Amino acid sequence: MKKLLIILVSIFIVTAGLLAFRGTYAGSITGIVVPTDAASGAWAVSATDTFRANVVQGSFQITGVKPGTYRVVIEAVTPYKPAFKENVLVSEGLAADAGTFLLNK
Repeated sequence: MKKLLIILVSIFIVTAGLLAFRGTYAGSITGIVVPTDAASGAWAVSATDTFRANVVQGSFQITGVKPGTYRVVIEAVTPYKPAFKENVLVSEGLAADAGTFLLNK
């Protein structure tokens, strides 16, 4: 009986140790910019992290984003003005769609 208890406790400790070091799987943020040549970059900004991606042919995908809530900022090229969207939620391992950003002159 004592050996069984020791084995069960050992299994519990090993399992808890393995789960404690489980990695967080990053997500991503995607979106579209209109007009397609109006932006050069897209930023995802939170209280602790900042991520950037290029805007290519009017679309972007910011990868490696940690789960959390972000402000997405579109870096405009002259004569367009920057645009942003608040509260874009990134979940672990998933792609968040920030939608379409219409840039104005």
